[in-house]
Amino acid sequence: MFRNRSNVEPFESKIWLSSPTMHGNELQYITEAYETNWMSTVGTNINEVERIAAQKAEVKYAVGVSCCTAALHLCVKAAGEKLYGKPDIGHGAVEGKRVFCSDVTFGATLNPVIYEGGIPVFIETERDTWNMAPEALEKAFQIYPEVKLVVLVHLYGFPGKLDELKAVCNRYGALLIEDAAESMGAAYKGRQTGSFGDYAAISYNGNKIITGSSGGCLLTDDMEVANKARKWSTQSRENASWYQHEEVGYNYRMSNVIAGVVRGQYPYLEEHIAQKKAVWERYRDKLESLPVSMNPFEEDKAVPNYWLSAIIIDKEAMCKQVRSEDEALYIAEYGKSCPTEILEEIGNINAEGRPIWKPMHMQPMYKMNAFITADGNIRGKTNAYIDGDVEDVGADIFHRGLCLPSDNKMTEEQQDRIIEVIKRCFE
Repeated sequence: MFRNRSNVEPFESKIWLSSPTMHGNELQYITEAYETNWMSTVGTNINEVERIAAQKAEVKYAVGVSCCTAALHLCVKAAGEKLYGKPDIGHGAVEGKRVFCSDVTFGATLNPVIYEGGIPVFIETERDTWNMAPEALEKAFQIYPEVKLVVLVHLYGFPGKLDELKAVCNRYGALLIEDAAESMGAAYKGRQTGSFGDYAAISYNGNKIITGSSGGCLLTDDMEVANKARKWSTQSRENASWYQHEEVGYNYRMSNVIAGVVRGQYPYLEEHIAQKKAVWERYRDKLESLPVSMNPFEEDKAVPNYWLSAIIIDKEAMCKQVRSEDEALYIAEYGKSCPTEILEEIGNINAEGRPIWKPMHMQPMYKMNAFITADGNIRGKTNAYIDGDVEDVGADIFHRGLCLPSDNKMTEEQQDRIIEVIKRCFE
């Protein structure tokens, strides 16, 4: 079934990158929704999820919605209206305005900016955390001083340099949105990610640290924004006995059934984080002899949730690898390897890895968007990555990095077999 050059025995059941972990009490709350007939977008489960989400993040309000992308959309819409006023019907709140955004992330981070008519400007990544570089953000404000909104991601559950990034935003009077989809439960200086921004979004997607199969929450300390988000998420119905509409709305409200799953998951958040941490640390310790390093963080300030364990291969240990828009090729070399080879070999034993998110400035749809580097340059997209010719930090991490199987249900024996495959790639 699988080609297996490493001669490591394949797994009978697939080892996933990150799969849901159920505990049983989720059924109690799903059943409660069923038996009380609260199967729609109101009910006790939603109320409890919102209460717990706000409490965990130490913010005043949480608004449950259908997915994290919906939460991000409402964040961008709220920020745009606060900054620029309520737009005309048919126009987005940040229509025609530049928005500074993390570069190494999933496309869902940027889509809400596009929904609202904004123009993403990508900020270079820094090596210390693989997140937005504070120096590049500072340069971006010097180039585009009119910008008043920043969208920040905490990559793979590892917090960015929040003190420095927040200070830059404050210096230029900009609002900050945290995309904490991957970092729920992670902390920076004792505070949860999602509590530093003016608005934030968290995710309960099927592969996240806890899950409802879908769903998300908008987090904020602003009661007016929370109330607006609830209204927008229920088709912007006005307070009338008939269906009255004065602005555009969305069908974004969380289901009470989905909320039952999330409610049942929340007591296990810290347990899941501990399990993910054990996976990350086992990779770190067992791969110590190889020319690789784990995804980094500020150990004196940040406590990740370790959602995904990732590695980056030392430059001198990279074999030749080239990627087109949809294919990757490599040439095997003694003592060297590359993400394409390792991912192929992991797949051959029925385990799931994944490339690092391809930087947004390298994506075809953002070819013409500005990309601001830490040295203050503005660059556009470059498709190719030539061996040894490092364009920027994000492109380099994408070229040399990969995400390893990070499922919290993976046994030590299973992880050891994956580690053995990685080691043999360098032989």
